Amino acid sequence: MKYQLGEFVRFVDENREGYITKIFNDEMVGVTGDDDFEIPVMINNLTRVHGHKSNESFDAVTSSTSDMNEDFVEKGLFIAVVPDSNKGSVVHFHLINETSFQLFTTLKTDLAATFKGEFSGSVLSKSNVKVFSAALAELDLWPVFHFQTLLYTNINKPIIKPLVFEIKFRAKDFSGNKTTVPQLKQQGWLIRMDEPELIINAEKLKESFFKSTEEKIAIEKPAKEVDLHIEKLRDDHDFLDKKEMMQIQLTCFKKNLDAAIVHKLESIIFIHGVGNGSLRHEIHKIISKHVQVKTFMDARKEKFGYGATEVFFK
Repeated sequence: MKYQLGEFVRFVDENREGYITKIFNDEMVGVTGDDDFEIPVMINNLTRVHGHKSNESFDAVTSSTSDMNEDFVEKGLFIAVVPDSNKGSVVHFHLINETSFQLFTTLKTDLAATFKGEFSGSVLSKSNVKVFSAALAELDLWPVFHFQTLLYTNINKPIIKPLVFEIKFRAKDFSGNKTTVPQLKQQGWLIRMDEPELIINAEKLKESFFKSTEEKIAIEKPAKEVDLHIEKLRDDHDFLDKKEMMQIQLTCFKKNLDAAIVHKLESIIFIHGVGNGSLRHEIHKIISKHVQVKTFMDARKEKFGYGATEVFFK
């Protein structure tokens, strides 16, 4: 009889029950009761408690496909890691589909070059499915997760290449505060799958600036403070729409960020203003993934409030 993490079981030979919080092998599991003490138990000494309603289920949670009249959503695939409501030491992994596509997904784990198929199935639009469970205390022993996903729709859309996503969870992935996962109505950590990380090689970046010793392109050293307000960048800003303004501001930001790296500055301040927060959000999203950025913070609050960000480099 195969048991899974999070299942509620009862001992056969004594008056004791609890949740499975560890799987040692095919013959022994760890069971944690109300006293939060985990006991190794042979599986032949356990029985499932039928009719006990656990907060978690390994069955797929699905919903109907999105209304075809709605705007088609092409991005929004996440892994949600949520603690078990009964035993917080166990976490459950859900594949969250916020897109208008139907997904055909497989999950294979890799632990010390031993590969194991964990999940395969369909995930409808605007729905989710649980694909794995693990003990949070054993984070260092978690396998590498390999996802392969096909995206399907019967609407007239260009063919989308299969999504291949690989992740090895680290402690830093759980260092931030949990957020509410709307589909699950639970607190957890969200990891985006369909947005590639920004990877920049500093040496190649320099090569792109300096083509050769014979033909060098002079890269102007950026100012300590770079003002990204659109009126500072374009005289014709009154004739630009919001999308064009944002593109111009981000282009200026990226140009000065790259120049600061080339000139090996310790830090640089970008004045983006407060506004509706869109520009600040896009800037923080880029620098949070940048391999040359050590950290960033609000700059000189007494002068700028929350309207400027200082970026520190490695």
